[in-house]
Amino acid sequence: MNIAIDVMGGDHAPKEPVQGALEAAREWPDVELTLVGDEAKLRPLLAGAPSNVRVHHAAETIEAEDEPVRAVRRKKDSSMVVAGTLVKTKQASAMISAGNTGALMTTGLLVVGRIAGIERPALASMLPSASDSGILALDLGANMDASPQQLLQYAIMGSIYRSRVDGIERPRVGLLNVGTEPGKGNELTKACFPLLEQAPIHFAGNVEARDVLKGACDVLVCDGFAGNIMLKSLEGAASFIFSALKTEFTRTTLTKLAAGILKPGLSRFRKKMDYTEYGAAPLLGIDGLVLKCHGSSDAKAFKNAVRQARIAVNNRLVGAISDEFSKWEAGEPK
Repeated sequence: MNIAIDVMGGDHAPKEPVQGALEAAREWPDVELTLVGDEAKLRPLLAGAPSNVRVHHAAETIEAEDEPVRAVRRKKDSSMVVAGTLVKTKQASAMISAGNTGALMTTGLLVVGRIAGIERPALASMLPSASDSGILALDLGANMDASPQQLLQYAIMGSIYRSRVDGIERPRVGLLNVGTEPGKGNELTKACFPLLEQAPIHFAGNVEARDVLKGACDVLVCDGFAGNIMLKSLEGAASFIFSALKTEFTRTTLTKLAAGILKPGLSRFRKKMDYTEYGAAPLLGIDGLVLKCHGSSDAKAFKNAVRQARIAVNNRLVGAISDEFSKWEAGEPK
């Protein structure tokens, strides 16, 4: 298994991606890691690198402010496009990047290509939940608008992912909505509801945003517009809560003592809310494993992304999704 990592993308490139890759290479010696980027900048960071790490030179970098389609088409020798090409040509089993999200989506579509039968790929990310198993939410921003049929495809892909990667035997799939009743929502969710009822999944019905973190489902389906607003709201709320707690617990000597007593519990809570613990967001529907790390990912996040990719490849995630949609295309029983 070979995993390509775009080490030039993200806020802390290339140091953190390289550090995370080295930690992952030592943890899982059965995985070959190809670091894609400017070799001159990478070599000083690779002292003592294990034998299962190699460098694939790429002279260009797609920047955060680059227009996605133009950048992918013009910067053929960028680290992101080169990593995508390695997946396309089967020289790599997966690719990981913390770079420009739009450009990575474009790389997936134009370089790697879609799975037959998939209308639009979806960006799926793990959200924390009370049950500790987390919730896979998709789409979280790859497509601002979606059709009922596309939401149905998201639901099927998300269900396969949770089964193959997380080992959940019968994942519960929920539809993000403003109420739990079948007739609630806008035209999109109303039209999607009966499709999900008939799909080869365990459909748990509509899920309100306030119930998401309570673990109301294992897979949450939504369009990219609503999903991205929900994600940013959760990130903002978590940031505010931790900042407010820090202010209160450092206010007096007594509160500092209380903080010392509560520290183990607070640390567990922070870990549960930490995106770096969940690795990366897979771009489901692409004919190759493409994983998107948060732009500010550190070494731990990249290491966890490699762990995630390793599990997905070993459990044949992309093949399972392709097989399911081949049945749909052929009109076979689901």
